[in-house]
Amino acid sequence: MITSMIVLFVIGYIGIASEHILHINKATFALIMCGVLWAIYAMCGNDPNLSEDMIVALGDTCEIVVFLIGAMTIVELIDRYGGFNIIVRHIKAGNKRGLMWVMAIVAFFLSAILDNMITTIIMVMMLRRMLSDQKERWLFASVIVLAANSGGAWSPIGDITTIMLWMKNYVSSLNLIENLLIPSLISVVVPTWIATRFVKSEPVESLNESDRRVGYVLSEHNNGLSILILVCGVAGLLFVPVFKAATHLPPYMGILISLGFLWLLTELIVRHYELDGKMEGRISQVVKSIDMSTILFFLGILMAVAALAQSGILSDLAAWLNETFHEVYIINFIIGLLSSIVDNVPLVAACMNMYPVMTEATAELAAEPSYAALFVEDGLFWHLLTFCAGVGGSLLIIGSAAGVVAMGIEKISFTWYLKRVTWLALAGYTAGIVSIALIELIKTI
Repeated sequence: MITSMIVLFVIGYIGIASEHILHINKATFALIMCGVLWAIYAMCGNDPNLSEDMIVALGDTCEIVVFLIGAMTIVELIDRYGGFNIIVRHIKAGNKRGLMWVMAIVAFFLSAILDNMITTIIMVMMLRRMLSDQKERWLFASVIVLAANSGGAWSPIGDITTIMLWMKNYVSSLNLIENLLIPSLISVVVPTWIATRFVKSEPVESLNESDRRVGYVLSEHNNGLSILILVCGVAGLLFVPVFKAATHLPPYMGILISLGFLWLLTELIVRHYELDGKMEGRISQVVKSIDMSTILFFLGILMAVAALAQSGILSDLAAWLNETFHEVYIINFIIGLLSSIVDNVPLVAACMNMYPVMTEATAELAAEPSYAALFVEDGLFWHLLTFCAGVGGSLLIIGSAAGVVAMGIEKISFTWYLKRVTWLALAGYTAGIVSIALIELIKTI
């Protein structure tokens, strides 16, 4: 049973990683893999509590899925009302090197609030109005991918992996920000500084006003309305960690409250401005535009990982890593490298099942209390995992949703990225890990 489940999971992984080659949505492989893995376990596992175990696994997975549906709907709503076009108009720089720094910093902080994939779409589409040379846009777009992935690593709502760890109380909001903001920023500053050496210090081109793909006409004719939705949407996303800290309720409850408020607001706006038939500004219309294939992918892959956890495979793998390396920096460095080849979501989900979060009491009773203490809530292992899984995906263009999106929009070559950007990403990735080690060292002094 164990061998067949591992083989099936590897085959499914290959299918997911080859999405851009096979042109078959990765959700198909995730859903098939999920169903077959649980079927194998049901027939061979002899688990008398199988139904209860599946209900628990589904409940944990659906918490994340519901949160994603709410967050993606809010982001789509902001986009529908042209809120992101406000950002486009305020990005200015004296020369192209300055523009690269501006784009990197904006992407870094924007992805901490929004999804790194959405941030990349916005920023890369903006490049089409700013730069005419394709190869030049490729370099700028690659820096945006690095910044978006790093920006999502230090925010509890910046990336699906941080959302997963935060929702399950492996990390807390303030501790995550305090410990990873500087390393994440370093992982952007280092490759961006190197990349600017390959950009000519010449004036930025005039905006291409004929490109209508960025923003919406509404933001040009009713700027105040676009700003209102942008502010309320971002406030709704920021409300979630505050709500969780105040009530100790799961984050999906906070996102549902924010979504409900925005639904009420847009109903009143549509009625007042008579927007029906012009832009479909109601939540009930916007929700039709969210990427359900992504939602189904997360459902399938998280349930597939749950099947591996239930069979004991993940606990055996964790034991092997501990026996072989027994060093959280090495383990997480390897996880980061793997996340550039395969999706970081199942990697983080697997680690959450391989290394259960400990309490201080259980850590003290462990055979190695100092090592076990690294796995308590907000322990070093979880902060390293958050950073490595998020930033490590930048090492290859297919290693993150942001990279795949940029690749699709700008037709960036896999080999071009590998030759010109991978080493930049590795420099930032390594520098970030070193900075985490230095911060930990300073704490002990």
